[in-house]
Amino acid sequence: MWIITLYAEKAIKMFEYETEQEAKIAFQKVKGNKILSLVN
Repeated sequence: MWIITLYAEKAIKMFEYETEQEAKIAFQKVKGNKILSLVN
């Protein structure tokens, strides 16, 4: 599972993706401070 962690002004949001490809596409679209992680 792939996780995008987004650090917004007053919150931390996390988004889950099943494949690396869909996670990387979403990662490019999200603006702000972010981390892409692989969780086993």
